[in-house]
Amino acid sequence: MLSGPENAKIMILPRETKKQQGDVKRAGASGVSSEDKKKILFAMKSEPREKRPKFSVTHKDESMAELVKVTDHKTLAIWAIDCVERVLPFFEKKYPDDPRPRNALEACRAWITTGIFKISDIRKASLTAHAAAREVGEDTAARSAARAAGQAVATAHVPTHSLGAANYALQAIYRAATPPDAGAAIARERDWQYQHLLVLRERLDSRE
Repeated sequence: MLSGPENAKIMILPRETKKQQGDVKRAGASGVSSEDKKKILFAMKSEPREKRPKFSVTHKDESMAELVKVTDHKTLAIWAIDCVERVLPFFEKKYPDDPRPRNALEACRAWITTGIFKISDIRKASLTAHAAAREVGEDTAARSAARAAGQAVATAHVPTHSLGAANYALQAIYRAATPPDAGAAIARERDWQYQHLLVLRERLDSRE
């Protein structure tokens, strides 16, 4: 069994990050006493950690859901695409050779423009976008963006999938933000989504 004063010090040290370990080693190299090393470690441990606020993609935003209920089907599809376009660069910058999420948005646009609906085409576009998301592997903004694209094209089939597209877009923003900025970033994006849907509705009303 290990014993001795140096081993006793090791036993009482708290877990450290690599940065913290480096700070302590540098302190030792500069002639700092063992007692001061403990004070340095205690200060590091006492620093409040910045926590990322919780975010659930399944959370129901009541006011957004109510607005979606009274909005035209194709307007919701346009809105879903616009929400995704704001986060799709997270995917496309990391996977520039994978067109599947982009193709899903184009399939949705084709339905908006032509009105021709083929469930097999919509389903395939949605599934391939979700497959691209799965292949990302990690829970990153890129993965959420691909999920959002898969939900957006599914809006051509079921209007409420637009909410899924918006929520996954919010998740992408959440995952891309630093912990102290995540809450504010989500709030800003959610506000943009709501206001943008109002604008799209007004445009539709002005044309009728």
